[in-house]
Amino acid sequence: MDAAERRIVKFTAGSHGLVHTYELSIPILLTVWVGEFSTTAAALGVVVTLGYGLFGVGALPGGILVDSFGSKPLILACLAGMAGSFLLVSVSPTLPVLAAAIAVWGLTASVYHPAGLSLLSTSIDQRGTALGYHGIGGNLGIALGPLATALLLLAFDWRLVTAALALPAVAVAAYGLTVDVDDAGDAAEPDGASDDGTKGEVSLQSILSDTRLLIAGGFLIVFAFVTFSGLYYRTFLTFLPDLLGDVLGGLVDVQLVDPSSPYADQFDVGRYLYVAVLTVGVFGQYLGGRIADRVPPEWGLMALMGVLSALALLFIPATGTVATFVAVSLALGVALFTVQPLSQATVAAYSPSEARGLSFGYTYVGIFGIGALGSTLAGTVLTRAGPRELFVVLAVIAALGALSATAVTRFATRRD
Repeated sequence: MDAAERRIVKFTAGSHGLVHTYELSIPILLTVWVGEFSTTAAALGVVVTLGYGLFGVGALPGGILVDSFGSKPLILACLAGMAGSFLLVSVSPTLPVLAAAIAVWGLTASVYHPAGLSLLSTSIDQRGTALGYHGIGGNLGIALGPLATALLLLAFDWRLVTAALALPAVAVAAYGLTVDVDDAGDAAEPDGASDDGTKGEVSLQSILSDTRLLIAGGFLIVFAFVTFSGLYYRTFLTFLPDLLGDVLGGLVDVQLVDPSSPYADQFDVGRYLYVAVLTVGVFGQYLGGRIADRVPPEWGLMALMGVLSALALLFIPATGTVATFVAVSLALGVALFTVQPLSQATVAAYSPSEARGLSFGYTYVGIFGIGALGSTLAGTVLTRAGPRELFVVLAVIAALGALSATAVTRFATRRD
């Protein structure tokens, strides 16, 4: 990558990390908000659902805006909106104002994935490697963001913490202003769109036309794959901290924080392993990016989904000893996040650049929207059956993902 491309990667990776930092700091802050606003977990659940819901469904209109106005302006708007929303959180006097602030976060954050991924896929020659580094930024936000929030809450008032969390978004936005997206590489495809895929217009007719263009190339099969990958991701991660804690609690006895501390449940050994599972995903992101630059990404997905299916079936037998349990847990973390750059490279390969934003908009409706049903699926299986049955379900989802990736290679049409 040349210097201009590296600046784009740094800008998008930093932005990606912040999106997930904010996303996963919210559950940590809930432990404080219950008492601060004298409310119930159910009421706060509605508040969070509103924000997360907008984060998912907003990806599609976000993708449409990206195709019309370009990626960089949308990313800058996303960063400004997230910073503003957390400043509003920090001064929220009532629960309705807090709900409005979280909704603003969800709405503004929703445009990031179609904007960032569209920019990378149309501006960088080494697409897979760039997507891998982008994923590393996201994983660092996923793993370290909530941990940093919890540690800050031990020393500072939550209002000061949420105000401080707004500052990194301001810093990344300031850096983004210096990034020239028109100066990078020569990866833009010869289809009449500009380097970031902008067409400068938006209408119902253009949206329908681009959607028909995507469907004609077999994008529905790609959409089926990303939906299965999103279901696996959310089903696996939603109750993973509790599952890890339950298993490790039966294998080792480690007390990291005084049990009387209000934050004790954030520091049990299971949560540290959870952070480790998310952190090793950094290596998975890098590996997936390198693979995507060397083989057709859809072929890599066929193999990876098979690996995820096998690891799911090994999870319960591995709980016999600490060593095997930790090994399988970390292997799942690596494999789970190796899928992401391969999946994103596949979306880019099977969509024309003039509809790239729209294609990633549909993609993240599938991953974050339909994929969100994985939380309900996991909770239902754990309530009615148990962890063993949950991981069998995960194995089936991964197998269906492998089949859909195979179908992509046979029935969809590459556009690059």
